[in-house]
Amino acid sequence: MPGEFEGDLTEAVFWGADMSGARFRDVNLTGARISHAFVVDVDIDAFVDRLVVNGVDVTEYVNERDQWYPVRAMIRASDPDGLRDAWAALEEVWAPTIARAQALGEEKAQESVNEEFSFVQTVQHLVFAMEKWFNVPNLGESFHAMGLPNTGSLDFPWPGLDYSVKPSLAEALAVRADRAAKFRAYLAGVDAADFPREVEVLENGKVTVLDCLQTVMEEEFWHNRYARRDLAVLEQTM
Repeated sequence: MPGEFEGDLTEAVFWGADMSGARFRDVNLTGARISHAFVVDVDIDAFVDRLVVNGVDVTEYVNERDQWYPVRAMIRASDPDGLRDAWAALEEVWAPTIARAQALGEEKAQESVNEEFSFVQTVQHLVFAMEKWFNVPNLGESFHAMGLPNTGSLDFPWPGLDYSVKPSLAEALAVRADRAAKFRAYLAGVDAADFPREVEVLENGKVTVLDCLQTVMEEEFWHNRYARRDLAVLEQTM
């Protein structure tokens, strides 16, 4: 029977398994080896660093044609300069996305596509993610009331969140801009010696500072992708 699997499956062996229609999200496939398999109508959206298919290294071919490379690689930086460059790149790709949402107007910015986050809700979620992984554990700040967790974490007792708060696009963007400025300022003076330090992240426990920073980058990268996908749909209805 289909189920959901999570946790540590390092070096697990899947033998004779039928994975047709399976979905893999937020998974680490480093060092995975697949053989005697049927790969038909498979869609992979991932950071690619040495991918060999039937003995052919297709890494360069894929990355040269991926519009999101090298940002995919940049957000995995583990040194101060690399993290600063990654954040600058993320702000650069977010600028036109925000402009598109503003051009659509308030009503469309509040509209959901295929039951996903509306654009405003996406901004609310990014505010939450920034606070969960950065502001609260690293700066000792509090959650803004408008923050919005992912659906699987709504029942967690997040301090200060108020799901009845429905901000306008301008209000949500103003809070996001404030949090982004603090993140940028932190990166400007960050010391790599602090990266291994562990902080307490609500719901997730002890996490290193570097993992926190990289998680913020991941959230920003993927939700920009999702926002652009949905904005394209909304623009067609104008």
